[in-house]
Amino acid sequence: MEQGKVIFLNGTSSSGKSTTAKLLQQRLDAAFLHMQMDDFFNIVPVQYKDDVEVCGRMLAGFHHSISALVQTNNNVIVDHVLFHNAWLKECAELLRDYYVLFIGVHCPLPELERREKQREDRGDGWAREQYEVIHAGKAYDVEIDTFASTPEECVEQIIAFYMSQQPSAFKQL
Repeated sequence: MEQGKVIFLNGTSSSGKSTTAKLLQQRLDAAFLHMQMDDFFNIVPVQYKDDVEVCGRMLAGFHHSISALVQTNNNVIVDHVLFHNAWLKECAELLRDYYVLFIGVHCPLPELERREKQREDRGDGWAREQYEVIHAGKAYDVEIDTFASTPEECVEQIIAFYMSQQPSAFKQL
């Protein structure tokens, strides 16, 4: 059996990661599980959402669960907001022996703020808070712009790389 693979989407809140992940699941010729950071934050009790220790342990669990799924030969699409470099380092360490296609999901700030206002599950200002730091100092295998391109065009760009090239960005971390 072939080793599990990871397609790792990193971008701000409301950048289009989930839409991209769902389209990838439909288009890829292998089963890919979609793991969202949001799903893990949603399991934290409301009274602990601002507790750094609780959320830190939960996030470490999220990262380890990605690794556990890949170790058991599952393919995974990760939908993440790598706000802190320590999170990226932890993921890179856990996934160092696996195929990881690292994708930067970009969108202009005015569009992010417009999308954010349309979502009931987002607080105002998340995208603005994340915008300057999410991609800072990160090198990607593929970068997509969900404002300049349609979701289908973004997915085509990812699949073209996936089918023809070996990722290297995660290996360089």
